[in-house]
Amino acid sequence: MQESDPNVYESLARGDLDGAPLPRVEHALLQFVETITKHAYRVTDEQVERLREMGWTDEQLAECVYIAALFAFFNRVADAFGIEFPTNFGTLASRDGDPQQSDPTEGTP
Repeated sequence: MQESDPNVYESLARGDLDGAPLPRVEHALLQFVETITKHAYRVTDEQVERLREMGWTDEQLAECVYIAALFAFFNRVADAFGIEFPTNFGTLASRDGDPQQSDPTEGTP
């Protein structure tokens, strides 16, 4: 999923999955990621089967689980050590591929 629509990026950055203009199959996959992230024990066979019916392969679903789990690990390690969110994560790629730098002083006291 390599979205160039800035509305997708903005919605996902706000945590607004339902507001992101995504295709139905990608939306369903991100709902799966949300379930894994918030409460992985609630993933059901029915949820996985529905994703398969949409065309996602078992390999893609396994990769999705691994990536979600790795990010959960990284976030917990960062939180435990108090690692700050880097300000250069605010860099957005423009439609022509050139990065638009955020103000490096933004958010600093």
